[in-house]
Amino acid sequence: MVPTIPSRLPEVGTTIFTIMSALASESGAINLGQGFPDYPMSGELIGRVCEAMKQGYNQYVPMQGYLPLREAIAEKIASLYGTEVSPETQITITPGGTYAIYTAVTCALQPGDEVIVFEPAYDSYIPNVEINGARAVRVDLEFPDYRINWDRVREKLSPRTRMIMLNSPHNPTGSVLGPEDLEALRGIVRDTRILILSDEVYEHLIFDGIPHQSLLRYPDLAERSFVCFSFGKVYNCTGWKLGYCVSSPPLTTEFRKVHQFNCFSCNSPMQVALARFLGVKESYISLGSFMQSRRDYFQKAMEQTRFRAIPSHGSYFQVYSYDRISEEADRDFAIRVTREFGVASIPVSVFYKSGKDDRVLRFCFAKETETLDKAAQRLMKI
Repeated sequence: MVPTIPSRLPEVGTTIFTIMSALASESGAINLGQGFPDYPMSGELIGRVCEAMKQGYNQYVPMQGYLPLREAIAEKIASLYGTEVSPETQITITPGGTYAIYTAVTCALQPGDEVIVFEPAYDSYIPNVEINGARAVRVDLEFPDYRINWDRVREKLSPRTRMIMLNSPHNPTGSVLGPEDLEALRGIVRDTRILILSDEVYEHLIFDGIPHQSLLRYPDLAERSFVCFSFGKVYNCTGWKLGYCVSSPPLTTEFRKVHQFNCFSCNSPMQVALARFLGVKESYISLGSFMQSRRDYFQKAMEQTRFRAIPSHGSYFQVYSYDRISEEADRDFAIRVTREFGVASIPVSVFYKSGKDDRVLRFCFAKETETLDKAAQRLMKI
């Protein structure tokens, strides 16, 4: 008899990203569902990886990450956010942003703890909470601008509240936090034991002249936060799976206790290459304007369709309402559009545990302009 085990995540199945990407492939559809660019990454950065490998950087680097890379990150944080962080005691290199989030949640939570999670939410958040025996307390962002209602957050607080999870720029909606949000957060967590998980993997993908409100700008918030980043999103290399977590020294100590027995050490030649490439500031400073041009291009093309754009101020994504087209459930509509019209998207209801359906789809605009043109032309037929 084949042994079985009770599931730690009994409600979790195959993700919608896998389902829609497979459907796109079998249907020959343009995949605007999953968030990855279809254009090449920097040839210079590729060359630096090859150079590092040839120079012998092919063995383990320290568990915390390659020190020159951590030093370069600390310099970048000081330049962008005016905050001094220690490369030795506050920065840990991780195999991607999602791993950093999981590790932060795992080191911080105890069974019975409660975590405020804003929905629609990136799909790993609630499983990360639940697998650690904690409970996700869900708060809906206010449709259609996807803002946080902080009065609603205050109503959801309890003596068991241990963490608040934030994501800005936001996946899936492209909404961003403003200074007023951080002031509200300050008031909520002051004189409490509440920790903050800030998912900032899209920090440079922010548009319309809006400054990114990193928690690292706010020392009183940073000291109680795990702030998670992704090199893959910055340098158009999502398959590299490299990121990092910045936190206070006491929280970093606990983070590394979990990290050292899971991944221990990340890809060495890529870390060496990134340490050398971070000095090319233009490569990340210019990213927001570049991606904004893709958002604007796709939005202009979509004006010829019956879809209605909901504003996006950051990330790879914009959500579009189809309320002028159909009353179908968003999952059914997304599948039909993929099969019949050849464009794959992600139904936003999958980012709610309750399946809340506002009849909106998420499209990824981090694509070549000809890809966006073809997709819009197909969507005009609906």
